[in-house]
Amino acid sequence: MSEYNAPLRDMQFVLNELGYLDQVRELPGCGQLDNDLVEAILGEAGKFAHGVLSPLNVSGDRQGARWSEGEVATAKGWREAYQRFIGGGWNALSCDPEFGGQGLPRVISALVDEMWNGANLSFGLCPMLTRGAIEAIELCGSSELKHTYLAKMISGEWTGTMNLTEPQAVSDLAAVRSRAEPAGDGTYRIHGQKIFITYGEHDLTDNIVHLVLARVPGAPEGVKGISLFVVPKFLVQADGSLGARNDVRCASIEHKLGIHASPTAVLAFGDQQGATGWLVGEENRGLEYMFIMMNAARFSVGIEGVGLGERAYQRALAYARERIQGTEVGARERSKVAIIRHPDVRRMLLSMKSRTEAMRALACEVAAAMDGAERHPDPARREELQALVELMIPVIKGCCTENAVDIASLGIQIHGGMGFIEETGAAQHLRDARITTLYEGTTGIQASDLIGRKIARDNGQAIGQLSRRMQQVVEQLVHTDDPQLLVIAHYLSRALMALDASVEFIVSQFATRPAAVSAGAVPFLELFGIVAGGWQMARSALVAHRQLQAGSAEQDFYRGKLLTARFYADHQLAQAQGLSQVVLQGSAAVLEIDDLQF
Repeated sequence: MSEYNAPLRDMQFVLNELGYLDQVRELPGCGQLDNDLVEAILGEAGKFAHGVLSPLNVSGDRQGARWSEGEVATAKGWREAYQRFIGGGWNALSCDPEFGGQGLPRVISALVDEMWNGANLSFGLCPMLTRGAIEAIELCGSSELKHTYLAKMISGEWTGTMNLTEPQAVSDLAAVRSRAEPAGDGTYRIHGQKIFITYGEHDLTDNIVHLVLARVPGAPEGVKGISLFVVPKFLVQADGSLGARNDVRCASIEHKLGIHASPTAVLAFGDQQGATGWLVGEENRGLEYMFIMMNAARFSVGIEGVGLGERAYQRALAYARERIQGTEVGARERSKVAIIRHPDVRRMLLSMKSRTEAMRALACEVAAAMDGAERHPDPARREELQALVELMIPVIKGCCTENAVDIASLGIQIHGGMGFIEETGAAQHLRDARITTLYEGTTGIQASDLIGRKIARDNGQAIGQLSRRMQQVVEQLVHTDDPQLLVIAHYLSRALMALDASVEFIVSQFATRPAAVSAGAVPFLELFGIVAGGWQMARSALVAHRQLQAGSAEQDFYRGKLLTARFYADHQLAQAQGLSQVVLQGSAAVLEIDDLQF
Protein backbone atom coordinates (compact mmCIF):
# COMPACT_ATOMS: atom_id res chain seq x y z
CA MET A 1 0.00 0.00 0.00
CA SER A 2 1.54 3.32 -1.09
CA GLU A 3 2.22 6.20 1.31
CA TYR A 4 1.29 9.84 0.81
CA ASN A 5 3.80 12.05 -1.00
CA ALA A 6 3.44 15.81 -0.74
CA PRO A 7 2.87 17.40 -4.18
CA LEU A 8 5.80 19.75 -3.68
CA ARG A 9 6.27 20.69 -7.32
CA ASP A 10 2.68 21.80 -7.71
CA MET A 11 2.79 23.67 -4.41
CA GLN A 12 5.92 25.50 -5.58
CA PHE A 13 4.17 26.28 -8.85
CA VAL A 14 1.23 27.85 -7.04
CA LEU A 15 3.40 29.87 -4.69
CA ASN A 16 6.09 30.98 -7.11
CA GLU A 17 4.59 30.98 -10.58
CA LEU A 18 1.05 32.05 -9.76
CA GLY A 19 2.63 34.75 -7.63
CA TYR A 20 1.22 34.19 -4.15
CA LEU A 21 4.61 34.12 -2.44
CA ASP A 22 5.59 37.43 -4.04
CA GLN A 23 2.22 38.83 -2.99
CA VAL A 24 2.71 38.06 0.70
CA ARG A 25 6.42 38.95 0.65
CA GLU A 26 5.40 42.56 0.15
CA LEU A 27 3.51 42.56 3.46
CA PRO A 28 5.07 43.81 6.71
CA GLY A 29 6.88 41.01 8.53
CA CYS A 30 7.06 38.72 5.49
CA GLY A 31 10.09 40.07 3.64
CA GLN A 32 12.34 37.30 4.97
CA LEU A 33 10.42 34.60 3.09
CA ASP A 34 12.89 33.78 0.36
CA ASN A 35 12.37 30.80 -1.91
CA ASP A 36 14.97 28.66 -0.16
CA LEU A 37 13.33 29.09 3.25
CA VAL A 38 9.86 28.29 1.94
CA GLU A 39 11.16 25.30 -0.01
CA ALA A 40 12.87 24.01 3.13
CA ILE A 41 9.69 24.37 5.20
CA LEU A 42 7.56 22.56 2.63
CA GLY A 43 10.21 19.90 2.09
CA GLU A 44 10.54 19.10 5.80
CA ALA A 45 6.76 19.08 6.22
CA GLY A 46 6.52 16.68 3.29
CA LYS A 47 9.02 14.35 4.91
CA PHE A 48 7.10 14.38 8.20
CA ALA A 49 3.79 13.77 6.43
CA HIS A 50 5.23 10.89 4.39
CA GLY A 51 7.40 9.27 7.05
CA VAL A 52 5.47 9.79 10.28
CA LEU A 53 1.80 10.59 9.66
CA SER A 54 0.97 8.58 6.56
CA PRO A 55 2.12 5.21 8.00
CA LEU A 56 -0.29 5.72 10.92
CA ASN A 57 -3.31 6.51 8.77
CA VAL A 58 -4.49 2.98 8.04
CA SER A 59 -3.54 1.53 11.42
CA GLY A 60 -5.25 4.43 13.18
CA ASP A 61 -8.37 3.88 11.09
CA ARG A 62 -8.48 0.19 11.99
CA GLN A 63 -7.69 0.57 15.68
CA GLY A 64 -9.55 3.81 16.33
CA ALA A 65 -9.75 5.81 19.53
CA ARG A 66 -10.97 3.91 22.61
CA TRP A 67 -13.11 5.19 25.50
CA SER A 68 -13.09 3.71 29.01
CA GLU A 69 -14.53 5.23 32.18
CA GLY A 70 -14.29 8.78 30.88
CA GLU A 71 -10.76 8.44 29.52
CA VAL A 72 -9.80 8.19 25.84
CA ALA A 73 -6.77 6.38 24.47
CA THR A 74 -5.61 7.31 21.00
CA ALA A 75 -4.38 4.74 18.49
CA LYS A 76 -0.96 3.14 18.74
CA GLY A 77 1.79 5.52 17.68
CA TRP A 78 -0.39 8.63 18.02
CA ARG A 79 1.26 10.01 21.16
CA GLU A 80 4.77 9.53 19.80
CA ALA A 81 3.82 11.17 16.50
CA TYR A 82 2.23 14.10 18.33
CA GLN A 83 5.35 14.66 20.42
CA ARG A 84 7.46 14.69 17.27
CA PHE A 85 4.94 17.05 15.67
CA ILE A 86 5.14 19.67 18.41
CA GLY A 87 8.86 19.05 18.89
CA GLY A 88 9.36 20.10 15.28
CA GLY A 89 7.49 23.35 15.88
CA TRP A 90 4.73 22.48 13.42
CA ASN A 91 1.91 23.46 15.76
CA ALA A 92 3.26 27.02 16.02
CA LEU A 93 3.83 27.67 12.33
CA SER A 94 1.40 30.55 11.75
CA CYS A 95 0.86 31.63 15.37
CA ASP A 96 1.75 34.92 17.02
CA PRO A 97 5.50 35.20 17.83
CA GLU A 98 4.62 37.03 21.07
CA PHE A 99 3.55 33.71 22.56
CA GLY A 100 6.06 31.45 20.83
CA GLY A 101 4.65 31.17 17.32
CA GLN A 102 6.66 31.45 14.14
CA GLY A 103 4.39 34.05 12.51
CA LEU A 104 4.47 32.56 9.03
CA PRO A 105 1.79 33.74 6.62
CA ARG A 106 -1.36 31.69 6.09
CA VAL A 107 -0.49 30.97 2.47
CA ILE A 108 2.47 28.86 3.68
CA SER A 109 0.72 27.18 6.60
CA ALA A 110 -2.27 26.30 4.41
CA LEU A 111 -0.07 24.18 2.16
CA VAL A 112 1.54 22.53 5.18
CA ASP A 113 -1.93 21.83 6.58
CA GLU A 114 -2.86 20.24 3.27
CA MET A 115 0.00 17.79 3.80
CA TRP A 116 -1.18 16.80 7.29
CA ASN A 117 -4.70 16.24 5.98
CA GLY A 118 -3.57 14.31 2.92
CA ALA A 119 -1.33 12.07 4.98
CA ASN A 120 -3.61 11.55 7.97
CA LEU A 121 -6.83 13.54 8.39
CA SER A 122 -7.62 12.07 11.81
CA PHE A 123 -4.30 13.37 13.16
CA GLY A 124 -4.56 16.75 11.46
CA LEU A 125 -7.89 17.53 13.12
CA CYS A 126 -6.27 17.98 16.53
CA PRO A 127 -3.94 20.90 15.70
CA MET A 128 -6.61 22.41 13.44
CA LEU A 129 -9.07 22.77 16.32
CA THR A 130 -6.34 24.02 18.62
CA ARG A 131 -5.47 26.82 16.18
CA GLY A 132 -9.10 27.91 16.08
CA ALA A 133 -9.20 28.15 19.87
CA ILE A 134 -5.92 30.08 19.85
CA GLU A 135 -7.31 32.64 17.40
CA ALA A 136 -10.43 33.22 19.50
CA ILE A 137 -8.39 33.83 22.66
CA GLU A 138 -5.88 36.01 20.78
CA LEU A 139 -8.56 38.29 19.37
CA CYS A 140 -11.16 38.35 22.15
CA GLY A 141 -9.58 37.06 25.36
CA SER A 142 -8.36 39.13 28.28
CA SER A 143 -4.66 39.65 28.94
CA GLU A 144 -4.92 37.12 31.78
CA LEU A 145 -6.43 34.46 29.51
CA LYS A 146 -3.79 35.07 26.87
CA HIS A 147 -0.91 34.74 29.31
CA THR A 148 -2.44 31.71 30.98
CA TYR A 149 -3.16 29.65 27.89
CA LEU A 150 -1.64 30.85 24.63
CA ALA A 151 2.01 29.89 25.02
CA LYS A 152 1.22 26.29 25.87
CA MET A 153 -1.50 26.00 23.24
CA ILE A 154 0.76 27.46 20.56
CA SER A 155 3.58 25.10 21.49
CA GLY A 156 1.09 22.22 21.39
CA GLU A 157 1.72 21.30 25.01
CA TRP A 158 -2.03 21.85 25.48
CA THR A 159 -4.74 21.41 22.85
CA GLY A 160 -8.00 23.27 22.29
CA THR A 161 -11.57 22.48 21.25
CA MET A 162 -14.76 24.14 20.03
CA ASN A 163 -17.89 23.29 22.04
CA LEU A 164 -20.88 24.59 20.13
CA THR A 165 -23.65 22.13 19.57
CA GLU A 166 -25.88 20.11 21.88
CA PRO A 167 -28.23 17.17 21.36
CA GLN A 168 -31.28 19.39 20.77
CA ALA A 169 -29.41 22.09 18.84
CA VAL A 170 -27.08 20.51 16.24
CA SER A 171 -26.68 23.34 13.66
CA ASP A 172 -29.33 25.56 15.31
CA LEU A 173 -27.15 27.34 17.86
CA ALA A 174 -30.07 29.49 18.94
CA ALA A 175 -31.25 26.35 20.76
CA VAL A 176 -28.14 26.09 22.97
CA ARG A 177 -29.21 25.47 26.60
CA SER A 178 -25.92 25.11 28.50
CA ARG A 179 -25.88 27.62 31.32
CA ALA A 180 -23.15 29.64 32.99
CA GLU A 181 -23.79 30.88 36.52
CA PRO A 182 -21.57 33.65 37.98
CA ALA A 183 -19.57 32.34 40.94
CA GLY A 184 -18.85 35.76 42.44
CA ASP A 185 -15.08 35.54 42.01
CA GLY A 186 -14.89 36.46 38.34
CA THR A 187 -15.49 32.89 37.21
CA TYR A 188 -18.62 31.05 36.10
CA ARG A 189 -20.01 27.58 36.80
CA ILE A 190 -20.83 25.83 33.55
CA HIS A 191 -23.57 23.17 33.33
CA GLY A 192 -24.69 21.32 30.20
CA GLN A 193 -23.79 18.75 27.57
CA LYS A 194 -21.96 19.22 24.28
CA ILE A 195 -21.77 16.74 21.41
CA PHE A 196 -19.55 16.21 18.37
CA ILE A 197 -16.46 17.63 20.13
CA THR A 198 -13.40 16.74 18.07
CA TYR A 199 -10.52 15.71 20.36
CA GLY A 200 -12.71 16.63 23.33
CA GLU A 201 -10.85 13.98 25.33
CA HIS A 202 -7.55 12.25 24.53
CA ASP A 203 -4.18 11.21 25.93
CA LEU A 204 -1.90 13.36 23.76
CA THR A 205 -1.47 16.25 26.23
CA ASP A 206 -1.83 16.99 29.93
CA ASN A 207 -4.51 19.61 29.45
CA ILE A 208 -7.33 20.41 27.00
CA VAL A 209 -8.70 23.95 26.75
CA HIS A 210 -12.38 23.90 25.87
CA LEU A 211 -14.08 26.96 24.39
CA VAL A 212 -17.73 26.58 25.37
CA LEU A 213 -20.93 28.37 24.39
CA ALA A 214 -23.41 28.85 27.26
CA ARG A 215 -26.06 31.28 28.54
CA VAL A 216 -25.72 33.50 31.58
CA PRO A 217 -28.80 34.20 33.79
CA GLY A 218 -31.17 36.67 32.17
CA ALA A 219 -29.60 36.35 28.74
CA PRO A 220 -31.83 37.11 25.74
CA GLU A 221 -33.34 34.21 23.88
CA GLY A 222 -31.77 33.01 20.65
CA VAL A 223 -28.28 33.65 19.32
CA LYS A 224 -28.05 37.08 20.98
CA GLY A 225 -27.97 35.49 24.42
CA ILE A 226 -24.97 33.21 24.04
CA SER A 227 -21.63 33.80 25.78
CA LEU A 228 -18.23 32.17 25.28
CA PHE A 229 -16.12 30.65 28.05
CA VAL A 230 -12.69 29.08 28.47
CA VAL A 231 -13.14 25.84 30.42
CA PRO A 232 -9.91 23.85 30.90
CA LYS A 233 -9.86 20.13 31.61
CA PHE A 234 -7.48 20.88 34.50
CA LEU A 235 -7.50 24.19 36.35
CA VAL A 236 -4.35 26.25 35.93
CA GLN A 237 -2.65 27.59 39.04
CA ALA A 238 -1.04 31.01 39.42
CA ASP A 239 2.43 29.66 38.58
CA GLY A 240 1.16 28.02 35.38
CA SER A 241 1.17 24.48 36.76
CA LEU A 242 -1.88 22.24 36.61
CA GLY A 243 -4.17 22.01 39.58
CA ALA A 244 -7.39 20.11 40.24
CA ARG A 245 -9.45 18.34 37.60
CA ASN A 246 -12.31 20.57 36.41
CA ASP A 247 -15.90 19.35 36.47
CA VAL A 248 -15.78 18.17 32.84
CA ARG A 249 -16.36 14.55 31.90
CA CYS A 250 -16.20 12.65 28.64
CA ALA A 251 -19.44 10.67 28.67
CA SER A 252 -18.65 8.74 25.46
CA ILE A 253 -17.11 8.99 22.02
CA GLU A 254 -19.01 8.55 18.79
CA HIS A 255 -18.80 5.49 16.52
CA LYS A 256 -18.40 7.03 13.09
CA LEU A 257 -18.31 6.24 9.39
CA GLY A 258 -14.75 7.56 9.11
CA ILE A 259 -11.97 9.47 10.91
CA HIS A 260 -11.96 6.60 13.41
CA ALA A 261 -8.69 7.64 15.04
CA SER A 262 -10.04 11.12 15.85
CA PRO A 263 -12.04 10.93 19.11
CA THR A 264 -15.38 12.75 18.73
CA ALA A 265 -16.53 13.27 22.29
CA VAL A 266 -19.74 13.83 24.19
CA LEU A 267 -18.75 16.16 27.04
CA ALA A 268 -20.72 16.67 30.25
CA PHE A 269 -20.08 19.92 32.10
CA GLY A 270 -21.11 20.36 35.71
CA ASP A 271 -22.07 16.88 36.93
CA GLN A 272 -21.14 18.12 40.41
CA GLN A 273 -20.66 21.76 41.44
CA GLY A 274 -20.23 23.05 37.89
CA ALA A 275 -17.23 23.34 35.63
CA THR A 276 -15.17 26.47 36.29
CA GLY A 277 -15.07 28.76 33.28
CA TRP A 278 -13.73 32.20 32.40
CA LEU A 279 -15.67 34.61 30.19
CA VAL A 280 -14.11 35.45 26.82
CA GLY A 281 -14.83 39.10 25.97
CA GLU A 282 -18.29 40.33 26.93
CA GLU A 283 -21.43 38.47 27.92
CA ASN A 284 -23.93 37.66 25.14
CA ARG A 285 -21.36 38.10 22.36
CA GLY A 286 -20.20 34.49 22.36
CA LEU A 287 -21.52 33.52 18.97
CA GLU A 288 -19.80 36.53 17.42
CA TYR A 289 -16.52 35.41 18.98
CA MET A 290 -17.05 31.77 18.13
CA PHE A 291 -17.45 32.70 14.49
CA ILE A 292 -13.79 33.71 14.59
CA MET A 293 -12.99 30.08 15.31
CA MET A 294 -15.66 28.86 12.93
CA ASN A 295 -14.47 30.90 9.95
CA ALA A 296 -10.90 29.76 10.53
CA ALA A 297 -12.15 26.20 10.87
CA ARG A 298 -14.26 26.44 7.71
CA PHE A 299 -11.22 27.45 5.69
CA SER A 300 -9.21 24.67 7.31
CA VAL A 301 -11.91 22.13 6.49
CA GLY A 302 -11.71 23.25 2.87
CA ILE A 303 -7.96 22.55 3.03
CA GLU A 304 -8.84 19.09 4.34
CA GLY A 305 -10.80 18.59 1.12
CA VAL A 306 -7.75 19.53 -0.95
CA GLY A 307 -5.53 17.12 0.98
CA LEU A 308 -8.01 14.27 0.74
CA GLY A 309 -8.48 14.87 -2.98
CA GLU A 310 -4.73 14.75 -3.53
CA ARG A 311 -4.38 11.54 -1.49
CA ALA A 312 -7.22 9.76 -3.28
CA TYR A 313 -5.75 10.81 -6.63
CA GLN A 314 -2.29 9.55 -5.71
CA ARG A 315 -3.63 6.15 -4.69
CA ALA A 316 -5.81 5.81 -7.79
CA LEU A 317 -2.96 6.87 -10.07
CA ALA A 318 -0.59 4.32 -8.54
CA TYR A 319 -3.18 1.57 -8.98
CA ALA A 320 -3.98 2.59 -12.55
CA ARG A 321 -0.31 2.35 -13.47
CA GLU A 322 0.16 -1.11 -12.02
CA ARG A 323 -3.18 -2.83 -12.72
CA ILE A 324 -2.98 -4.77 -15.99
CA GLN A 325 -6.39 -5.41 -17.53
CA GLY A 326 -7.86 -5.34 -21.02
CA THR A 327 -6.42 -4.20 -24.33
CA GLU A 328 -5.99 -0.63 -25.48
CA VAL A 329 -8.90 0.84 -27.44
CA GLY A 330 -7.96 1.46 -31.07
CA ALA A 331 -4.48 -0.05 -30.83
CA ARG A 332 -3.28 -2.77 -33.19
CA GLU A 333 -1.33 -4.43 -30.43
CA ARG A 334 -3.74 -6.72 -28.53
CA SER A 335 -1.61 -7.39 -25.46
CA LYS A 336 -2.93 -6.50 -22.01
CA VAL A 337 -2.20 -2.98 -20.80
CA ALA A 338 -2.25 -1.02 -17.56
CA ILE A 339 -5.70 0.48 -17.02
CA ILE A 340 -4.24 3.99 -17.24
CA ARG A 341 -4.34 3.41 -21.01
CA HIS A 342 -8.16 3.11 -21.00
CA PRO A 343 -9.94 6.37 -21.98
CA ASP A 344 -12.49 6.34 -19.18
CA VAL A 345 -9.84 5.74 -16.52
CA ARG A 346 -7.83 8.63 -17.98
CA ARG A 347 -10.94 10.80 -17.83
CA MET A 348 -11.49 9.97 -14.17
CA LEU A 349 -7.83 10.57 -13.28
CA LEU A 350 -7.85 13.92 -15.03
CA SER A 351 -11.06 14.85 -13.25
CA MET A 352 -9.38 14.09 -9.92
CA LYS A 353 -6.14 15.85 -10.86
CA SER A 354 -7.65 18.98 -12.37
CA ARG A 355 -10.10 19.64 -9.56
CA THR A 356 -7.46 19.09 -6.89
CA GLU A 357 -5.07 21.52 -8.58
CA ALA A 358 -7.84 24.07 -9.03
CA MET A 359 -8.80 23.78 -5.36
CA ARG A 360 -5.21 24.15 -4.20
CA ALA A 361 -4.64 27.30 -6.22
CA LEU A 362 -7.98 28.81 -5.17
CA ALA A 363 -7.26 28.06 -1.51
CA CYS A 364 -3.91 29.85 -1.83
CA GLU A 365 -5.68 32.83 -3.41
CA VAL A 366 -7.86 33.06 -0.30
CA ALA A 367 -5.00 32.36 2.12
CA ALA A 368 -2.94 35.17 0.57
CA ALA A 369 -5.96 37.45 0.90
CA MET A 370 -6.20 36.49 4.58
CA ASP A 371 -2.58 37.50 5.03
CA GLY A 372 -3.18 40.82 3.28
CA ALA A 373 -6.36 41.51 5.26
CA GLU A 374 -4.36 41.11 8.46
CA ARG A 375 -1.03 42.72 7.52
CA HIS A 376 -1.43 45.18 4.65
CA PRO A 377 -0.50 48.76 5.68
CA ASP A 378 -3.38 50.37 3.72
CA PRO A 379 -6.70 50.14 5.63
CA ALA A 380 -8.72 50.37 2.40
CA ARG A 381 -6.79 47.46 0.91
CA ARG A 382 -7.26 45.44 4.10
CA GLU A 383 -11.00 46.02 3.91
CA GLU A 384 -11.08 45.00 0.25
CA LEU A 385 -9.15 41.80 0.93
CA GLN A 386 -11.31 40.97 3.93
CA ALA A 387 -14.40 41.24 1.73
CA LEU A 388 -12.82 38.75 -0.66
CA VAL A 389 -12.01 36.38 2.21
CA GLU A 390 -15.56 36.51 3.56
CA LEU A 391 -16.99 35.94 0.09
CA MET A 392 -14.74 32.94 -0.57
CA ILE A 393 -14.79 31.11 2.78
CA PRO A 394 -18.10 29.30 2.05
CA VAL A 395 -16.83 28.46 -1.45
CA ILE A 396 -13.58 26.97 -0.15
CA LYS A 397 -15.38 25.04 2.56
CA GLY A 398 -18.33 23.89 0.47
CA CYS A 399 -16.74 23.19 -2.90
CA CYS A 400 -13.44 21.71 -1.73
CA THR A 401 -15.20 19.24 0.55
CA GLU A 402 -17.87 18.25 -1.99
CA ASN A 403 -15.10 17.75 -4.54
CA ALA A 404 -13.15 15.63 -2.06
CA VAL A 405 -16.10 13.26 -1.63
CA ASP A 406 -16.54 12.93 -5.38
CA ILE A 407 -12.80 12.55 -6.02
CA ALA A 408 -12.52 9.86 -3.35
CA SER A 409 -15.50 8.09 -4.91
CA LEU A 410 -13.80 8.21 -8.32
CA GLY A 411 -10.74 6.71 -6.69
CA ILE A 412 -12.81 3.69 -5.67
CA GLN A 413 -14.27 3.49 -9.17
CA ILE A 414 -10.79 3.36 -10.71
CA HIS A 415 -9.90 0.50 -8.38
CA GLY A 416 -13.02 -1.37 -9.50
CA GLY A 417 -14.19 -4.02 -7.07
CA MET A 418 -10.86 -3.82 -5.24
CA GLY A 419 -11.72 -0.26 -4.26
CA PHE A 420 -14.63 -1.58 -2.20
CA ILE A 421 -12.21 -3.77 -0.24
CA GLU A 422 -10.69 -2.02 2.75
CA GLU A 423 -7.22 -3.50 2.21
CA THR A 424 -6.54 -1.29 -0.81
CA GLY A 425 -7.05 1.89 1.26
CA ALA A 426 -9.24 3.64 -1.30
CA ALA A 427 -12.42 3.22 0.74
CA GLN A 428 -10.96 4.98 3.78
CA HIS A 429 -10.52 8.20 1.82
CA LEU A 430 -14.22 8.25 0.95
CA ARG A 431 -15.26 7.42 4.51
CA ASP A 432 -12.99 10.11 5.93
CA ALA A 433 -13.99 12.72 3.35
CA ARG A 434 -17.70 12.32 3.98
CA ILE A 435 -17.64 14.21 7.27
CA THR A 436 -16.00 17.28 5.74
CA THR A 437 -19.20 18.38 3.97
CA LEU A 438 -21.05 18.24 7.31
CA TYR A 439 -19.04 19.76 10.11
CA GLU A 440 -18.55 23.50 10.61
CA GLY A 441 -21.82 23.89 8.71
CA THR A 442 -23.19 21.66 5.96
CA THR A 443 -22.88 22.55 2.29
CA GLY A 444 -26.42 23.92 2.40
CA ILE A 445 -25.49 26.21 5.27
CA GLN A 446 -22.40 27.42 3.39
CA ALA A 447 -24.51 28.08 0.29
CA SER A 448 -27.16 30.00 2.27
CA ASP A 449 -24.45 32.11 3.87
CA LEU A 450 -22.95 32.79 0.43
CA ILE A 451 -26.13 33.98 -1.28
CA GLY A 452 -27.57 35.88 1.68
CA ARG A 453 -24.76 37.42 3.71
CA LYS A 454 -22.05 37.55 1.05
CA ILE A 455 -23.88 38.42 -2.18
CA ALA A 456 -27.38 39.81 -1.60
CA ARG A 457 -26.34 41.90 1.39
CA ASP A 458 -23.67 43.88 -0.52
CA ASN A 459 -25.62 43.86 -3.82
CA GLY A 460 -23.01 41.66 -5.44
CA GLN A 461 -20.16 44.15 -5.12
CA ALA A 462 -17.48 41.75 -3.85
CA ILE A 463 -18.30 39.01 -6.33
CA GLY A 464 -18.59 41.59 -9.10
CA GLN A 465 -15.08 42.81 -8.41
CA LEU A 466 -13.81 39.22 -8.50
CA SER A 467 -15.67 38.56 -11.75
CA ARG A 468 -13.87 41.50 -13.33
CA ARG A 469 -10.53 40.04 -12.28
CA MET A 470 -11.51 36.75 -13.88
CA GLN A 471 -12.50 38.53 -17.09
CA GLN A 472 -9.03 40.03 -17.30
CA VAL A 473 -7.61 36.51 -17.55
CA VAL A 474 -10.00 35.74 -20.42
CA GLU A 475 -8.63 38.78 -22.24
CA GLN A 476 -5.08 37.55 -21.73
CA LEU A 477 -6.00 34.13 -23.10
CA VAL A 478 -7.58 35.45 -26.29
CA HIS A 479 -4.48 37.47 -27.13
CA THR A 480 -2.41 34.31 -27.60
CA ASP A 481 -2.20 32.05 -30.61
CA ASP A 482 -2.26 28.82 -28.62
CA PRO A 483 -5.33 26.75 -29.61
CA GLN A 484 -5.50 25.21 -26.14
CA LEU A 485 -5.68 28.64 -24.51
CA LEU A 486 -8.33 29.82 -26.94
CA VAL A 487 -10.55 26.88 -26.02
CA ILE A 488 -10.03 27.63 -22.32
CA ALA A 489 -10.90 31.29 -22.98
CA HIS A 490 -14.13 30.27 -24.73
CA TYR A 491 -15.32 28.09 -21.86
CA LEU A 492 -14.21 30.50 -19.12
CA SER A 493 -15.93 33.41 -20.86
CA ARG A 494 -19.22 31.51 -21.18
CA ALA A 495 -18.93 30.32 -17.57
CA LEU A 496 -18.43 33.89 -16.38
CA MET A 497 -21.56 34.99 -18.22
CA ALA A 498 -23.48 32.19 -16.52
CA LEU A 499 -22.09 33.22 -13.14
CA ASP A 500 -22.89 36.90 -13.68
CA ALA A 501 -26.47 36.06 -14.71
CA SER A 502 -26.90 34.00 -11.55
CA VAL A 503 -25.52 36.79 -9.37
CA GLU A 504 -27.89 39.27 -10.96
CA PHE A 505 -30.80 36.93 -10.21
CA ILE A 506 -29.75 36.56 -6.57
CA VAL A 507 -29.29 40.29 -6.02
CA SER A 508 -32.58 41.25 -7.69
CA GLN A 509 -34.77 38.48 -6.24
CA PHE A 510 -33.44 37.66 -2.77
CA ALA A 511 -35.39 40.37 -0.91
CA THR A 512 -38.77 39.44 -2.44
CA ARG A 513 -38.34 35.73 -3.28
CA PRO A 514 -35.86 34.38 -0.75
CA ALA A 515 -37.18 30.81 -0.95
CA ALA A 516 -36.87 30.71 -4.75
CA VAL A 517 -33.29 31.94 -4.56
CA SER A 518 -32.45 29.58 -1.70
CA ALA A 519 -33.65 26.57 -3.69
CA GLY A 520 -30.71 27.17 -6.03
CA ALA A 521 -28.16 28.07 -3.35
CA VAL A 522 -26.12 24.86 -3.50
CA PRO A 523 -26.11 24.74 -7.32
CA PHE A 524 -24.92 28.36 -7.23
CA LEU A 525 -22.16 27.45 -4.79
CA GLU A 526 -21.08 24.68 -7.15
CA LEU A 527 -21.23 27.06 -10.11
CA PHE A 528 -19.15 29.68 -8.34
CA GLY A 529 -16.58 27.10 -7.27
CA ILE A 530 -16.28 25.69 -10.78
CA VAL A 531 -15.79 29.14 -12.32
CA ALA A 532 -13.33 30.29 -9.66
CA GLY A 533 -11.39 27.05 -10.11
CA GLY A 534 -11.45 27.58 -13.87
CA TRP A 535 -10.00 31.05 -13.38
CA GLN A 536 -7.08 29.55 -11.48
CA MET A 537 -6.59 26.81 -14.06
CA ALA A 538 -6.60 29.43 -16.82
CA ARG A 539 -3.91 31.39 -14.98
CA SER A 540 -1.92 28.17 -14.68
CA ALA A 541 -2.32 27.54 -18.40
CA LEU A 542 -0.97 31.00 -19.23
CA VAL A 543 2.12 30.36 -17.09
CA ALA A 544 2.62 26.95 -18.71
CA HIS A 545 2.26 28.46 -22.19
CA ARG A 546 4.94 31.05 -21.48
CA GLN A 547 7.31 28.44 -20.07
CA LEU A 548 6.83 26.15 -23.05
CA GLN A 549 7.40 29.05 -25.44
CA ALA A 550 10.60 29.92 -23.57
CA GLY A 551 11.91 26.36 -23.93
CA SER A 552 11.78 25.40 -20.24
CA ALA A 553 13.63 22.23 -19.32
CA GLU A 554 10.45 21.01 -17.60
CA GLN A 555 8.51 20.43 -20.81
CA ASP A 556 6.55 17.47 -19.42
CA PHE A 557 5.46 19.36 -16.31
CA TYR A 558 4.23 22.42 -18.19
CA ARG A 559 2.64 20.39 -20.98
CA GLY A 560 0.78 18.49 -18.28
CA LYS A 561 -0.31 21.77 -16.71
CA LEU A 562 -1.65 23.06 -20.00
CA LEU A 563 -3.57 19.90 -20.83
CA THR A 564 -4.96 19.59 -17.30
CA ALA A 565 -6.33 23.12 -17.62
CA ARG A 566 -7.81 22.23 -21.01
CA PHE A 567 -9.51 19.20 -19.48
CA TYR A 568 -10.94 21.35 -16.68
CA ALA A 569 -12.39 23.71 -19.27
CA ASP A 570 -13.87 20.88 -21.36
CA HIS A 571 -15.34 18.93 -18.45
CA GLN A 572 -15.89 21.35 -15.55
CA LEU A 573 -16.44 24.82 -17.01
CA ALA A 574 -18.76 23.26 -19.58
CA GLN A 575 -21.21 22.57 -16.71
CA ALA A 576 -21.58 26.24 -15.80
CA GLN A 577 -24.52 27.11 -18.04
CA GLY A 578 -26.57 24.15 -16.88
CA LEU A 579 -25.97 25.04 -13.24
CA SER A 580 -26.93 28.64 -13.94
CA GLN A 581 -30.25 27.47 -15.41
CA VAL A 582 -30.90 25.52 -12.21
CA VAL A 583 -30.26 28.68 -10.18
CA LEU A 584 -32.53 30.80 -12.39
CA GLN A 585 -35.40 28.39 -13.01
CA GLY A 586 -35.04 25.37 -10.76
CA SER A 587 -37.18 26.38 -7.80
CA ALA A 588 -40.71 25.67 -9.08
CA ALA A 589 -41.03 22.00 -8.17
CA VAL A 590 -38.95 22.42 -5.02
CA LEU A 591 -41.41 24.97 -3.63
CA GLU A 592 -44.68 23.71 -5.06
CA ILE A 593 -44.57 20.02 -4.13
CA ASP A 594 -46.61 19.21 -1.03
CA ASP A 595 -44.89 17.59 1.93
CA LEU A 596 -47.11 14.52 1.52
CA GLN A 597 -46.11 14.15 -2.12
CA PHE A 598 -42.52 13.22 -1.34
